[in-house]
Amino acid sequence: MGAMDETTLLNNRYQLLEKLGSGGMADVFRARDLMLDRYVAIKVLREDYSSIPDFQNHFRMEARSAANLSHPNIVTVHDFGFADNMLFIVMEFIPGKDLKQLIRERGRYSVAAGIPLIIQACAGLGYAHRAGLVHCDVKPHNMLVSPDGRLKVTDFGIARALATIAPGERADVVWGSPLYFAPEQARGEAPSPASDVYSIGVVMYELLCGTPPFTASTPDELARLHISARPIPIREYIPDIPTALEEIMMKVLSKEPSARYRTADQLGRVLLKFGTLADLPPVAPPAPVVESIAKSPPPPLRAEPTPQISPEPDPARAFTEIDWATIGLALLALLAVGSLIPFWMMVYFAYNPPL
Repeated sequence: MGAMDETTLLNNRYQLLEKLGSGGMADVFRARDLMLDRYVAIKVLREDYSSIPDFQNHFRMEARSAANLSHPNIVTVHDFGFADNMLFIVMEFIPGKDLKQLIRERGRYSVAAGIPLIIQACAGLGYAHRAGLVHCDVKPHNMLVSPDGRLKVTDFGIARALATIAPGERADVVWGSPLYFAPEQARGEAPSPASDVYSIGVVMYELLCGTPPFTASTPDELARLHISARPIPIREYIPDIPTALEEIMMKVLSKEPSARYRTADQLGRVLLKFGTLADLPPVAPPAPVVESIAKSPPPPLRAEPTPQISPEPDPARAFTEIDWATIGLALLALLAVGSLIPFWMMVYFAYNPPL
């Protein structure tokens, strides 16, 4: 079958409705899942990628790993497969725009508006890092922002699958996008969570400045800049940037992975100082999804009863609460006993006269 279009029924299940975007390796469609009657986004890979056996195997493996990720800041993978000579991956549909589009429209973000978005990206990527997955292609194009400000990271593992293609057949997208990949990725080395952290730093730089730290006309020149050049100090673009934030960004953009934060979680926790959780949009409860295998929800947490602590007695209060009636009765009894003492003495001396 030829190229996909809006009239295609993919795998006898997904009705393609409109093309959302097109890149060097895939087309993205909004579609309807006819089996579950819901809208989804489907990425259909180019036929020249789909026809490579090693890539097919690694794509399935990476898609399966991505499908196991469940986090509010990660686009959920519903399905993947091979049909009509095309590899495809089915994801939740996120209305809105990617972060690259928003930067183009807005120019740049203030610290107050931009850092909460980066914190959300760190939350999603940090969750993946804890699960043992490295994204390998962190860039603003792979960060979708819904109208209510919720950011979700997408396209986990595709760059890693592309790395299995023979060197002579590799495209520039291998190991990430040249504008955003880490120095070790530029050298062709395997990426690590610290590589994703570097790419987050590039996105953060572009988000706040309106331009990435390095620009060049060729991928080779971009690679050289990432490996050896220092970025223009961000203070030249934002004179009033907090000094601590500038230091964090320079740490994140360190050439050596060991000099950066090791995971996105660590970076996210540091950035909370500049964009607190209160700045983030509320997390809406996910819509119920019918899966092929139903999973029982975890039991609800039960609140433990708060232990009741008896208050210490207050001496002043105790003094004001003395039962004076009881004391009065006791005094009367004492007086009564005391008045009988002379009578008992008289009886005693009557029977026992002194000698």
